Amino acid sequence: MAHTFTALLEYFGAQDTIWWRLLISALIFLVVLLVRGIFTRFIFYMILRFTRKTKTDLDRAALLAFEGPLKSFFIAVGLYLALFYLPLPPVLIAFISNLFRSVVIILLAWGFYNLAGGEAYNEVSDKMKLDQSLSLFASKALRAVIIALSVVIIAQEWGYDVSGLVAGLGLGGLAISLAAKDAVANLFGGVIIIMDRPFTCGDWILTPSVEGTVEEMSLRSTRVRTFANALVTVPNAILANEAVTNWTRMQKRRVSFHLGVTYTTPRQKLQNCVDKIRDLLENHPEVHPDLIMVRFDHFGSSSLDIFIYFFTHTKVWTEFLSVKEEINFKIMEILEGEGVSVAFPSRSIYFENKLEAEAGLPDHNN
Repeated sequence: MAHTFTALLEYFGAQDTIWWRLLISALIFLVVLLVRGIFTRFIFYMILRFTRKTKTDLDRAALLAFEGPLKSFFIAVGLYLALFYLPLPPVLIAFISNLFRSVVIILLAWGFYNLAGGEAYNEVSDKMKLDQSLSLFASKALRAVIIALSVVIIAQEWGYDVSGLVAGLGLGGLAISLAAKDAVANLFGGVIIIMDRPFTCGDWILTPSVEGTVEEMSLRSTRVRTFANALVTVPNAILANEAVTNWTRMQKRRVSFHLGVTYTTPRQKLQNCVDKIRDLLENHPEVHPDLIMVRFDHFGSSSLDIFIYFFTHTKVWTEFLSVKEEINFKIMEILEGEGVSVAFPSRSIYFENKLEAEAGLPDHNN
């Protein structure tokens, strides 16, 4: 058997060297494929199982991102080694070398492209607490940069001068940015809003431009539903430069007003009203206990004013109005129990001289 195989090798070597080289090239490619199979089926999955024991999933997600490019890399290496063994002209060998390096660059770009939008990227963005819109924008921007860099490196690999192309792209980008400066301003305004997160979808906001509930946020504009049920689209460049009051994020809701009673109210009854209203608020389950103020504040133009200041636990507008209404009714009950009347704006006029009728002057109408 061995003698027969040796005779066959001598025969092919004596007849034509190309057959022998083709056979060796095929064997090289098959051996690389065998190594690829062993690596992908055993070694790679052993490494994956090892990464499950780590505290983070970043390493496992990174390996999965490069799984496809790694499998293709073995095929590229097998083809390169097989072709390199053949007696090819130097020009073709140089072409194959450039092609192999280009394929390696593409495979690396493929892996980083997967990494920029895969599980690893999502985990990093979640840890950084990035908004979904900003995370998506950053992912697309990273992928665009990866593709652009890959194209430039491959062009350099094939001997092209990319300095002129880069300069042209820079001038073209400058011209586009000048022509679309408002759009660029809105884009950066959207990035600033998403990074600072002064509000999110569903929040009730107040700005010098608009007041309402945020319905949608994009990189160009923000849509706000006003309380008149109108939809207002505000450019992000405007919102980024305005003071934004986020009413949704208040921890408690404030109630502040003056209660005016008549000047005929006795001092003791006024004191009783102040004490009972304070006791009402301090024992009400819906009133926040941190700060409650009920004081006889000042002497008004037509009333004795009691200053009432407190916060409710609820931040929901409808529930807040319900609590406020209940407290107002109980305050009226306290006033009625003390026989105290609420004052209304009035003015007393005093005459320095007596009226003609009181002075006994004749009536000119008779």
